[in-house]
Amino acid sequence: MAQARKPIQVTVSTNGPYLVVGDIPLATQTVIADGEGGSEDWEEGPPIDHPASYALCRCGMSQSKPFCDGSHKTVGFDGTETASRQAYLDQAQVVNGPAHTLTDVENLCAFARFCDPNGQVWNQVAATDKSQVRATFLRQVNRCPSGRLVAWDRSTGEPVEHAVPVSIGLIEDPVEACSGPLWLRGGIPVVAADGFVYEVRNRVTLCRCGQSKNKPFCDGTHAAVHFRDD
Repeated sequence: MAQARKPIQVTVSTNGPYLVVGDIPLATQTVIADGEGGSEDWEEGPPIDHPASYALCRCGMSQSKPFCDGSHKTVGFDGTETASRQAYLDQAQVVNGPAHTLTDVENLCAFARFCDPNGQVWNQVAATDKSQVRATFLRQVNRCPSGRLVAWDRSTGEPVEHAVPVSIGLIEDPVEACSGPLWLRGGIPVVAADGFVYEVRNRVTLCRCGQSKNKPFCDGTHAAVHFRDD
């Protein structure tokens, strides 16, 4: 008899680390740039060894990154959660195109810049009745790690979400010479320190530099402060 899959979950602890349960795979995810420095693709690194349950640094100060070493206590980390608890669609701006719609929640931006190449996705959506533009649009939107951007099929009303494995990525951004957020993939539930369960989404990025103004989610501050996971 096949064993039932263990529940998966990431819990935000009070002024402390992210508590991960369910033996969720962990690996580096590096932004691959095109010839002009635009974000083109992702490259996954080898799996990182971890126990079935583990704690990931949230303050940015651990000497054992990505894992917590208790530094949040000595540095007086303030991890107060400030992110909206509204559903994604209740926050989204909508851009309609002939075949697809683009929804955008700007405050979730993790500054991965997959939206920018080929004339930007906000412009591409207007030409989604053209097969080549549509393919490029859907590829770029789905490579946005934070899920700020979502493409919707106007004929079905359903989101166009590419399948991703349940896993956590440690984003590295060579173009910006910085380390980015934790990339939760495949619908991993995130539970607030007070027990509130954020809306489950296919792509989510959590702050690991400790300085986001949209905790627990990334707001791109890691690039401004040149956060490094060394």
